[in-house]
Amino acid sequence: MGKKTVIITGASKGIGYETALLFGEKSWNVVINYNNSEGNAAKLAKILSEMGVETLVLKADISKHEEVKFMFKEAEKKFGQIHSVVCNAGISQQSLFTDLTDEDIDTMIDVNLKGVIYCCQEAARQMLCYHEGSIVNISSIYGTNGGSCEVHYSAAKAGVIGLTKGLAKELGPSSIRVNCIAPGAIETPMNAHLTQEAIDILNDETPLCRMGKAREIAESIYFLASDQSSFITGQVLGVNGGIEI
Repeated sequence: MGKKTVIITGASKGIGYETALLFGEKSWNVVINYNNSEGNAAKLAKILSEMGVETLVLKADISKHEEVKFMFKEAEKKFGQIHSVVCNAGISQQSLFTDLTDEDIDTMIDVNLKGVIYCCQEAARQMLCYHEGSIVNISSIYGTNGGSCEVHYSAAKAGVIGLTKGLAKELGPSSIRVNCIAPGAIETPMNAHLTQEAIDILNDETPLCRMGKAREIAESIYFLASDQSSFITGQVLGVNGGIEI
């Protein structure tokens, strides 16, 4: 059997970056998706190549279905079967709910929900041909608990959970698994704007008294993508340091 292949959206930084490194360490072929961070994506590809990992770097805005279709076609052209897809790419925005503009709402839903739907749809179409595969979607603790001043983000991430549960039931008979991870507070570029006071508050709210690391999320993603979780589907794994969901 040849090497397995994974597509990771938003792989140029943060959780996606660490996830790509981990899959590479596990000897998977890695498709690195990015939208804006071309330099980071190229750096990651170079690191993986030096590890002996075969990579493909693809620019695609996941909020645009045609670009997602292109990404999957190019990945299949190079590697053939896609064994796992990690829907990690996303955006965040802090704002009072009453201050949100139509554009704010549309952009959030387009990227964080519709983008995941598009990727899952193309993944399903490809995986159905082989009657196997694993999709891992990245939600958020705000998708389960909700977050003040991030209401539209919470709504989109809650939608990812509903998508995961429904799709797992639909694709299960074809031996395709669909699971979701809901991270808590994680040290990533997305949270780099947090003040020390805000970090201290998050640490106080977390039973393990610290923020998580991107590598810890990557380990959980790999578990759900791999055969180690062969009888797990339709689940939401809270990797959050013990905050109750």
